[in-house]
Amino acid sequence: MAQLSWFDELTTEQAAEVGRLLTAAEDSDGVAPVGEAVRLRMRPGATGSGHLLAHLDGELAGYAHVDLVGDSDGNKVAELAVHPAHRRRGVGTALVEALPQEGLRIWSHGGRPGAAELAEKLGLGKVRELLRMRLRFEGDLAEPKLPDGVTIRAFAPGRDEAAVVYVNHRAFDWHPEQGSMSIEDVRAKEEEDWFDPEGFLLAFDAGDKLVGFHWTKVHTPELGEVYVVGVDPDNQGGGLGKALTLAGLHHLRGKGVEQVMLYVESDNTAAVRVYTRLGFTLWDADVQYAR
Repeated sequence: MAQLSWFDELTTEQAAEVGRLLTAAEDSDGVAPVGEAVRLRMRPGATGSGHLLAHLDGELAGYAHVDLVGDSDGNKVAELAVHPAHRRRGVGTALVEALPQEGLRIWSHGGRPGAAELAEKLGLGKVRELLRMRLRFEGDLAEPKLPDGVTIRAFAPGRDEAAVVYVNHRAFDWHPEQGSMSIEDVRAKEEEDWFDPEGFLLAFDAGDKLVGFHWTKVHTPELGEVYVVGVDPDNQGGGLGKALTLAGLHHLRGKGVEQVMLYVESDNTAAVRVYTRLGFTLWDADVQYAR
């Protein structure tokens, strides 16, 4: 039986050990078992998390992270991983059953069959699906057509954080996670190795007001991401979102990546339609389960 231990914060050594487990799981499954936000919360000094470690025979066999702050709907959101060498030994079940159950949502990245099997066993149902779509640069890419008076420039660290957070909140006030992005969150990501201000494109109107942005991300020399596209609601419907998306795609292609991915809610039919018309196809999906 797994030995379970809760921690409010991970030490540097624990974070490194958990990191090795997550890497082993990703290498085995072909998809990261936790999202970027969990990786950031694993750092010493990070708050608002519960870290659950499961040991078998003195080895770290499983890990679960719970966002105790919760999403904008008040749900506590968990993500977990079991080391490939310790699967089918009850570790996943023990982790899930030890989580705080009230208002609990659990992510399964990549929608893996094993996670679906565990969810069914524990009486959990699918409540949300986040599609991952992919575009391969194989042909011509349309030029962005900006609305009249709108110009694009790169993000300036130390200058643009507040404006981006304001527009992001207006654009994503309906979204459980994205809408809560803070200035501190932006600054934390500016410290990440992948951050490139030249790939953070900001759109301004004739009055120099921020009206939208496209934050791109390069994962590997071959793979880029449409990380976030946000348009102020007052400027939606005029083609700005599509133009920003295309501007970011041109930037990523200029960086030499061969394909680009993005995440979009499965029920956001308008966005799925736009991305499909741009040539994106379904890759896989993240599934969120709850009782």
